[in-house]
Amino acid sequence: MTDLKTYAALARAPFLLLPVTLVVCGAGAAAYEHAVYWAPTLLSLIGLVSIHIAVNALNEWSDMRRGIDMNPRRTPFSGGSGTLPAGRAPLGAALGLGLFFAGVGLIIGLWFYYQIGAAFLPFLLFGAVFVLGYTDALARIGVGEVAAGLGLGGMAVAGVAMVQDGLLGEVALAASVPAFLMTFNLLLLNEFPDEEADREGGRRNLVIIFGRRAAAGIYAGAALLVPVWIVGNVMTGVFPVLALAGALPSLLLVRPLRWIFRDPRSPVPVPALAANVIWNLATNTLLGSGLFLASMV
Repeated sequence: MTDLKTYAALARAPFLLLPVTLVVCGAGAAAYEHAVYWAPTLLSLIGLVSIHIAVNALNEWSDMRRGIDMNPRRTPFSGGSGTLPAGRAPLGAALGLGLFFAGVGLIIGLWFYYQIGAAFLPFLLFGAVFVLGYTDALARIGVGEVAAGLGLGGMAVAGVAMVQDGLLGEVALAASVPAFLMTFNLLLLNEFPDEEADREGGRRNLVIIFGRRAAAGIYAGAALLVPVWIVGNVMTGVFPVLALAGALPSLLLVRPLRWIFRDPRSPVPVPALAANVIWNLATNTLLGSGLFLASMV
């Protein structure tokens, strides 16, 4: 029998804070723009956490089948959990976990579709494609980073705002752009330590397609665009001044950018990988919190 601790490892539980911060950002945008309600916000949180668990578990299942997780350069942020290669759970446990939570996400998505109508259909369809197709299809044709950026980034923030009352305004759309860029970069930087294992396993990600130096340049461009985007939207009046709080965590980019400018052919330092994660979580949280506070004044 697979115990709860093992299932949590297959789900990559420590990384499930990401959907929480996406909900904060999307709900904050909705609060500033029109209204926010606890019931759809909580339901969207359950849905996004379920989707994230499904993606993580199915990725563990697929990478074990293809041998990618057998000999990676594992870090605390990349290379899989190591649960299946260590024999702590059968392969079917990861598949079952992924399909169960994909089903939970689908049921919640169908409920929102019933409540909102056709406007929610793209979120439902693309969400299903990203969850079920990410590991064995999208990550093998060079669009894995974009799929992750949309599914657990931009579309998540926009979707949380929409399910409040069926409206999707310019604030929510603007708030979805940093979320897209950061989740895109979250995956991209974590692909550098996995380069050889991914190559042997048939993956086609940006590091493999363009090489380490060019992929590092893409990361740097996307990263620097995040604070520029936030400040620009404050200056044009789309975001309130309090949203500038969302630009502050970009100071954490010093570590990954220092590695990029020194030598991206060298291994990514673990502190740079950690800074990348914290930057992502903190930016979503502070941007959403700034929008929430602005809605109250």
